Amino acid sequence: MSSNHYIDPDLLMGVTIDFKPPVLSPQLKPMSGPVPNIVSLPYGRAHPLHIQAPSWRHMMKLLARMGNTKFEPTDNARKVIQGDGKLRTVIQFIRVHPMGNDWRTILWFTIDHPVPAKLPNAHKYVNPHPNTFPWSYALMDLPVLLRDQNAVDSQMSMTYTIPATDMLPYPTLPLSFPNLAVYLQAALSFSRAHKDDNSGYKKLAKMVQMCYPNMEEPSDEPAEKKTVGGLFKKVIGKKKKTGKTNNEEVYELITPFVPDEWG
Repeated sequence: MSSNHYIDPDLLMGVTIDFKPPVLSPQLKPMSGPVPNIVSLPYGRAHPLHIQAPSWRHMMKLLARMGNTKFEPTDNARKVIQGDGKLRTVIQFIRVHPMGNDWRTILWFTIDHPVPAKLPNAHKYVNPHPNTFPWSYALMDLPVLLRDQNAVDSQMSMTYTIPATDMLPYPTLPLSFPNLAVYLQAALSFSRAHKDDNSGYKKLAKMVQMCYPNMEEPSDEPAEKKTVGGLFKKVIGKKKKTGKTNNEEVYELITPFVPDEWG
């Protein structure tokens, strides 16, 4: 039996996984349809896939327990890119109601698309700021929740495009959902560790703190070696006796993963 059969039904409340635009509802409804084993991502002008959950922590728990689900490119995508491709991720926190305090977590996923060399302002996409959507988003009609006022940080919506760095490159497809959870939490750990905000890398940590203030902040920890392996060691490290650190937030959520999926 698939490990997806053991997902707590409560974790599927308020969850949607679809290429269709997500619907925001104050009432959490059970996820419709079965939990997928394979989520195939197209390439090019296709709309991004979204995963919606009631909160960041709910999302992390859900992904960590979807041990039999993975992202992979469609057959056509493999032919075009002549390989498996890299995953691009946009994180969005969006308020359900202007007068309420409930924020939904929406993750948007596409396959990385090379930026044309002759594109004006190509550097904007080659070395992107977390406020800049991936280049492939310029090829599509943006989903409603990423358009107009929702595309700009406001009291209703905030977005963060995970950039590629030496410490945290884009994940290589195929990618299991537990490993996706590790990648996302590593991105948050990376953001929390940044003191200089000129790059915009600190933004994700600020978003989580603003939208989900009840999530415990990590205690100060010694800096790890700045490599992907060092970052994973930090994220998956041993439990501490008191308080919750970045290490423990993932330690209690994530099932075994394969670090080879990065780079």
